[in-house]
Amino acid sequence: MSRKTLERLSPLILLVVLIALWEAITRGFGVSEFIFPSPSRIWEQTVEHHTVILGHAWRTFWVTMAGFGIAIVVGVLLGFLMGSSRLAYAALYPLMTAFNALPKAAFVPILVVWFGIGVGPAILTAFLISFFPIMVNIATGLATLEPELEDVLRVLGARRWDVLTKVGLPRSLPYFFGSLKVAITLAFVGTTVSEMTAANEGIGYLLISAGSSMQMGLAFSGLLVVGIMAMAMYELFSLIEKNTTGWAHRGSQAA
Repeated sequence: MSRKTLERLSPLILLVVLIALWEAITRGFGVSEFIFPSPSRIWEQTVEHHTVILGHAWRTFWVTMAGFGIAIVVGVLLGFLMGSSRLAYAALYPLMTAFNALPKAAFVPILVVWFGIGVGPAILTAFLISFFPIMVNIATGLATLEPELEDVLRVLGARRWDVLTKVGLPRSLPYFFGSLKVAITLAFVGTTVSEMTAANEGIGYLLISAGSSMQMGLAFSGLLVVGIMAMAMYELFSLIEKNTTGWAHRGSQAA
């Protein structure tokens, strides 16, 4: 097996080893499934309740993507504003950093009062927790544009808007896709947390229901599904990034 093939298969190999070790520990020490179910028991619960799990998973997925879509729009707009203006960067960045430090779970009760129980709080929680990485990376990509390159473009007759849109934004694409891969995982976290307290559908609601009925295998199935959805979207953005910003990774690929 070549080194390149081994690198590609390494996550799968590690996952298989961890699952085997997990199964061996739970069986060897006789751990109760009500405390820590084995992978085989989680699989049994997943197959048994697959229809219910898929229904809740679909709800969590589209709600997350709705909030994530809003986060992309707001994050790009704020990032462009901050990256294109030193004044806006100095004024907004400290405030946005302080806002990002607030625990987003604390917003859920407030959002329930404003929008009621349902999709509203979940969408907004996914948005609130995921827009910051997008905003910061777009702003960083624009704000760190080389002064020498900007001077050359100005000499050639380019206006500030031309520099930002034709050079700054393309240069920010690697930062943008990097932020998407982080933000999408955070969005799923936000949706699930909101559904645990302010919804009657979704994986978060399933986790609470399964926990209250002591169906720990079903609860772990819900966590597994969230992880799979987040990983699938992560890989999707990685693929898009590879096909659109290969020029930014040419050196690392050569290495």
